[in-house]
Amino acid sequence: MRPTYRAIQLKGRGGLDQLQEVEFPLEPPKQGEVRIRVRASGVGSTDILKRTGYYLFSPPFPFVEGYEVLGDMDAIGPGVAGFVRGQRVCALTVYGGWAEYFTRGAEHFVPVPEGLDDAEAIALTFNYVTAYQMIHRTAAMQPGQTALVTGANGGIGTALLELLRVHGVRAFGLGSKKHFDLIRSLGGEPIESRTKPVDVALREVLPGGADVTFDGLGGAGTRECIRATRKGGLVAGYGFVAARGTIGMLRGFAALFLGARFAGRRGAFYGITALYRKDKRPFKEDLRKLFELLAARKIQPRIAARLPLLAGREGERLLEAGGLAGKIVLLSDLPS
Repeated sequence: MRPTYRAIQLKGRGGLDQLQEVEFPLEPPKQGEVRIRVRASGVGSTDILKRTGYYLFSPPFPFVEGYEVLGDMDAIGPGVAGFVRGQRVCALTVYGGWAEYFTRGAEHFVPVPEGLDDAEAIALTFNYVTAYQMIHRTAAMQPGQTALVTGANGGIGTALLELLRVHGVRAFGLGSKKHFDLIRSLGGEPIESRTKPVDVALREVLPGGADVTFDGLGGAGTRECIRATRKGGLVAGYGFVAARGTIGMLRGFAALFLGARFAGRRGAFYGITALYRKDKRPFKEDLRKLFELLAARKIQPRIAARLPLLAGREGERLLEAGGLAGKIVLLSDLPS
């Protein structure tokens, strides 16, 4: 009888019932591939977008969910050098991470240094690389500048605040009052906008507006983010979790690029997968820098929930319910 492994497969577009546990035969890696025994994966808004809307880099249904993965080298295919069995590695996967085993080309894997917590390390792979690259590669921010972060209690929002603090940027975090202490602990200055527009709330404490605004919400809020940014400043969009569906995404892009231009600001949209597919080197370079910051405890990823490895459906349910602070992580060492 052939060995098998379990995974969480997304059957099609729709509700949480589209996420179902399945079994696959455990195949040996092919030429140039490696197989890992998965220790950790993550749950994020992009996983929900793949299920409920349209995501450019999704494979055809059905497919196994999971945007990032961390695990131990279990089998090494022909032609692969530089890895050994048992070595801990991670990868940006886009799909396939919610499984007991994961196989892909060896060029996707990055060694994980000893001594790092699995949950914190997997948080770096997607959330912190996204934040780091927006700060340094998209916005090219300099110490002493100012930034506004929307969705400041989320996985990427908390990463942005922490990395902006490390870089010497004065950051303002948009969030509900119950998350103000979290925002302060990450080095940010909390802004509450539920009772007034984002731009009005920010300019009460920063009259000139922010040098850079990181807009992870999209939708109607993008226009407020543009007005909250100083003339000549940059609005960096990512995720656009409030812009559901293809039409919503197109409207978000139009508001970001055309709206910013007409208002005398600059607009840019960041997507980690588009950059990664073009060139894997920046991802690997930046992830190694983040590992160094984590090892030195200059950053400490906030973990909102630690769930069993195959509890992706529960992870998405928690994320859709809102109110969490940090990253949802799936771990193999937790009982199902």
